[in-house]
Amino acid sequence: MHPMLNIAVRAARSAGTVISRAFEQQDRIEVNTKGTHDFVTNIDNNAEQAIIDTIKKSYPKHTIISEECGEIKGEDNDYQWVIDPLDGTTNFVKGIPHFCVSIALKVKGKLDQAVIYDPMRGELFTASRGKGAQLNGFRIRVKQHKELDGTILATGFPFKQKQHTDAYMNMFKTLFMKTADMRRAGSAALDLAYVAAGRVDGFFELGLKPWDTAAGELLVIEAGGLVTDLSGGHNHIASGNIVAASARLLKEIVQDIRPHLTHNLK
Repeated sequence: MHPMLNIAVRAARSAGTVISRAFEQQDRIEVNTKGTHDFVTNIDNNAEQAIIDTIKKSYPKHTIISEECGEIKGEDNDYQWVIDPLDGTTNFVKGIPHFCVSIALKVKGKLDQAVIYDPMRGELFTASRGKGAQLNGFRIRVKQHKELDGTILATGFPFKQKQHTDAYMNMFKTLFMKTADMRRAGSAALDLAYVAAGRVDGFFELGLKPWDTAAGELLVIEAGGLVTDLSGGHNHIASGNIVAASARLLKEIVQDIRPHLTHNLK
């Protein structure tokens, strides 16, 4: 295992311990609102600190970009850790055991290492650039479907960008009519990990942040898939609008999404 991936795994497991212990004591979770329908808990912050402490102990000069604390500028900005300490906070708050820790490392702007850890299931998804993707040490691959018929797609509703509801629902309807079924589970990072593992065949969502997608993107790529924006381009990091699947299936998904893109979504 790459030494930096090893540190990422250690950090993710440390945060996972904080999260799983707190999940068993729901009455001790303190919930605050940081935006419309956007929650943060004391556990998000505690898990984030556990990750930062682990990374800083080994790499004190690296930059850290995290959902809750923002950017912690380091002396060596070539190395950037992109962190979501608890992806799926709403599930966590509601007692739904579907959430994860997401940690990615960018080296000179390129995704290099990735960890997504589901502490409730004990599932550790990892990837190193050029080395493939694994689940608990076993190789995983994206399902290589050639068409939408018979597939299951994962998605997330644009609850932070409800102005796009009509466009999104039109995309959803078009795709739903061609697929076997759709899933909305509440954690974009795990959705991407599930694409990488072949559990779902593709994923699309609007309005995500870099810490939601960075680790999952590398997992999908290293598992043989592609990640693009809604038009099939490379603007997904800036726009937050993302599609992930095998190359052939992604082409089909994008073709069905394009007619419903508004001017702002383009």
